[in-house]
Amino acid sequence: MIKVQTSRFGELAVREDRVVSFPSGLIGLPRLQRFFLIDHKDTPLSWLQAVDDPDIAFIVASPTLIVQDYSLNLDSSVKKYIELQNDDDLAVLVTVRVEGDDVIANFQGPLAINSRTMKGVQVVLDQTPESPREPGSPL
Repeated sequence: MIKVQTSRFGELAVREDRVVSFPSGLIGLPRLQRFFLIDHKDTPLSWLQAVDDPDIAFIVASPTLIVQDYSLNLDSSVKKYIELQNDDDLAVLVTVRVEGDDVIANFQGPLAINSRTMKGVQVVLDQTPESPREPGSPL
């Protein structure tokens, strides 16, 4: 177990095997490479909390909560990078924010995580069929 002091949730104890490693960091945060997920109350949302910065946490969700038939086709180099050998081990999350009645999800920078190795990467997509703004989402 590691103890993580967070600004939103206080001190938390997290099992090492629940920490997701992003060796390249996230966009704009290359030095923060370790995160873990915290369930958000009784919702399908989670918080992605940085291990090494108590102030950094993002709301994340499965993209299928917003776009039911969402799929992410990863390039073979990305699969190799996160050591993904079985597509069933792939977990995809999008960062989410709420503005008024709109839920805005970042479909152009989804997080691809190998749930077996707990290694992840933020993928940058040039084009997506989904709009990053999904007004009136059921979230």
